[in-house]
Amino acid sequence: MFKTSLKAKRLALGSTVVMAVAGMNAPAAVGFAGAEYHQYVISQPGYKAQYGSWSVLKLPTRFRVNAIHASLLRTGKVLIIAGSGNDANNFKAGTFKTLLWDPVKETYKLIPTPADMFCSGHAQLPDGSLLVAGGTLRYEQVAGTVTVPGGTMEVRNEDPNKSRTVRKGTVFTAPDGRQYKTDDAVVLPAAAKSTVKDPKAYRGVRTVVTPSQQAVWVDSLSPGTTGIIKTMTQFHVKGLTGNDGRTLYGMAKAINLGVQNFQGIKQSYEFNPDIEQYQLVQSMEYARWYPTLAPTADGKVIAVSGLDGTGVILNGQNEIFDPTTKTWSAGPTRFFATYPALFLTASNKLFYSGSNAGYGNAAKGRTPGLWDLKTNTFQVVPGLKDPQYTETSSSLLLPPAQSQKVMFLGGGGAGESAKGTARTAVVDLTRTNPSWTTGPDLPAGQTRYLSSVILPNDTVLTTGGSHDYRGKHGSDILKANIYHPDTNTFSPAADPTVGRDYHSEALLLPDGRVVTMGSNPLFGNKQDVGGQFFEQRIEIYTPAYLYHGARPSVTGGPAAVSRGQSAGFTATVPTAGGIGTARLMRPSSVTHATDVQQRSIALDVTRTPGGFTTTIPSNAGLVPSGWYMLFITDRNGTPSVARWIQVR
Repeated sequence: MFKTSLKAKRLALGSTVVMAVAGMNAPAAVGFAGAEYHQYVISQPGYKAQYGSWSVLKLPTRFRVNAIHASLLRTGKVLIIAGSGNDANNFKAGTFKTLLWDPVKETYKLIPTPADMFCSGHAQLPDGSLLVAGGTLRYEQVAGTVTVPGGTMEVRNEDPNKSRTVRKGTVFTAPDGRQYKTDDAVVLPAAAKSTVKDPKAYRGVRTVVTPSQQAVWVDSLSPGTTGIIKTMTQFHVKGLTGNDGRTLYGMAKAINLGVQNFQGIKQSYEFNPDIEQYQLVQSMEYARWYPTLAPTADGKVIAVSGLDGTGVILNGQNEIFDPTTKTWSAGPTRFFATYPALFLTASNKLFYSGSNAGYGNAAKGRTPGLWDLKTNTFQVVPGLKDPQYTETSSSLLLPPAQSQKVMFLGGGGAGESAKGTARTAVVDLTRTNPSWTTGPDLPAGQTRYLSSVILPNDTVLTTGGSHDYRGKHGSDILKANIYHPDTNTFSPAADPTVGRDYHSEALLLPDGRVVTMGSNPLFGNKQDVGGQFFEQRIEIYTPAYLYHGARPSVTGGPAAVSRGQSAGFTATVPTAGGIGTARLMRPSSVTHATDVQQRSIALDVTRTPGGFTTTIPSNAGLVPSGWYMLFITDRNGTPSVARWIQVR
């Protein structure tokens, strides 16, 4: 009943507003030039009530950062992480930035940033802290720019009696005296010791020692071609003698002047929203650059994929973070492309939509499917149209989360391909053998880097992106739309004024608005000349539902509630019909068009004098532990300002 009524009201409201805007604008058009007339049209109340509006935040110069990552904290503030901000000069200078923005008070604070978190992964933790893991150890160097030979060295420890630590800057020496320095530290466990039967050995048993090994990047201490290594070579550690010198050594066969990829780091931090500081936790075993951190049903976080400390994509070495002990442990081994979009489902499995940020084999680690972490099995989900165009696409768990439907939007070819798609698709994960169903094409056509944000009224804002790789040829898309899951259709929203492509983010604020930030086009102009550009302006979308009159409010009630528990809240609804819906919305943590944190959970509503009661669903795969925004809407879909509650 309500769903049908809401659709009817939406259509009726749209027709009324269009006629009203047309009537107001027609006589006013005389004397207005194109741009001025457009500004007049979009400023009209009737226009805003149908399409919403955009405004650019007036950000003081000293607080402008290259927004690479954005997360909404339980305090209502937005943590914007730049790190070095894809700026090699910042990296060399050790200039790493984080901005904390309070959208209510319109205040800003630069946060000391202890490592280069550029291209890290991040996830909301049950206590409301933000886990940030990985980042940048070294910037890439393209062909023709490398002047010092470098490459991967396997460091080996043959001593079964002790572990060994090789510090950053350790020098390895080749048999001919050439020297190479490590650019990171590695820890090697003691070698494994076992026995095997051997009739020729003493007492018929032979001891076998299997060395432990870790890869590390090394640079030649001699520039130019002198330091090039082309054949497998064994290196000894400078200064080590005796048994230590014999049992700890390096092996390398390719140290050269070729392309050098970005390299990841192992460090992990929690950002504490109370004291507004980063706090160091245990490092991961593997360095990661471009990883995804996804929540699991038991309140932990799994770190998946990424480039390691030598610039090579990890071969399925995933790790699990326990927020109680603040330690990492080995996770199930499975290969994914970088920044894979992994969504926690009601079955406690992770669904990989296929969305990713590239790197590695274009035909590997990009197939959608359901991943059971306990058994490490993977059920392929077929049927995705244009499967070759999954890089830089957008995916999300559609509202409400109980539907268990995931949507896939746009995407492009591997690497710097100019090819892409306007395809959308939806999969219903409640089916025994789910498969994709193709949906309507994106209204703007071929689109990469699209941002998709769930709104409190069960619709989705899609905004930004570009037609070409990193906005080449001036291809940023200055369009936004609203996707309606109930009808599987798009309707237009007001046009943004700031282009958003690579390194852009968008997230829902507690007041129901949406903030967009970042963008890193290669050139920033249609002529494709000059260097890369970073967009530091922040733009805010005020949805049409905030122009429909007085808003409902939700107050009172508990600050924390357990899954399966009922709770009462005070609420007021100034419009006729009372409360329409109640939703728990998990705050976003987004980077590279990938946001596996956001979800909207439908709550039952029982009216009480002065408010309502609701029961939190008991399924941890549906409602993972953590802090949520509680929204209510009226019967027209107008939302309240969110009230924060913790679900345990």
